[in-house]
Amino acid sequence: MKMDYFVFGTNNKVRAAAFYDVFFEGSGISKIYSEGRMVVWAGNQFMFGIAEPFNGEPATNGNGTMLGLNVGSAEAVERLYQKALDMGGQSEGEPGLRSGRHAAYVRDLDNNKLCLYAM
Repeated sequence: MKMDYFVFGTNNKVRAAAFYDVFFEGSGISKIYSEGRMVVWAGNQFMFGIAEPFNGEPATNGNGTMLGLNVGSAEAVERLYQKALDMGGQSEGEPGLRSGRHAAYVRDLDNNKLCLYAM
């Protein structure tokens, strides 16, 4: 079994899509779908999306919910962490060694938590 995709909810699809367009720039992950209430990006055996909730209720971030992205190198962790902050994201943990991995934690514009790490 493998995870195929991950979707974060958003209350502002245009703003969230702009954040992730810039965030994924240069990573080999490309936007493949943008229609209706959803936007999807895909890479090598990986898909990520943002969506306005189907039920029409406000999107909320999950307490304890986090998406982990292996970005390949400590340099990429540092670069993407800074890129997220430059676009208005919030730090949840500066880059450093954690559990044997170089990692950093950020929240996107909808307060969803991302872990950026390299093994």
